[in-house]
Amino acid sequence: MKKVFWLASLLFALFIAGPSSAQPQENGPDVFTPIGKYLQSGDYDKLSAWFADNLELDMLGAVNNCTRNQAKLIMKNFFAHYTPKKFTILHKSGKAPMKYAVGSLSAGGERFRVILYVKTTDSESHIEQLKVERE
Repeated sequence: MKKVFWLASLLFALFIAGPSSAQPQENGPDVFTPIGKYLQSGDYDKLSAWFADNLELDMLGAVNNCTRNQAKLIMKNFFAHYTPKKFTILHKSGKAPMKYAVGSLSAGGERFRVILYVKTTDSESHIEQLKVERE
């Protein structure tokens, strides 16, 4: 009788807690927080640390499949022409291994939409695709 009561209590507790609290948080902290911080500050060096070895970079319609170092130089040039003032994440979705976010970047007196595709694994996350377009 005690076993039945204990089992019923356990099932009731799990039912009340719900599935979201019973599951661990996926891949710890939000990967878009530091990426957004580097976009807002224009820190192309720290941003490039998040780049995959090879990634697709679409800057204002110019699409490039490039290495991390090439993408770093392109971002350096972009930030030199458009000094960032504010970056805000508007939407996030997806789950491991692929997540994406859409954000708004105010830079150089203009507004840009930034779309990020990030590949996540147990040990690391990398930007696979970064797209910047005028709003």
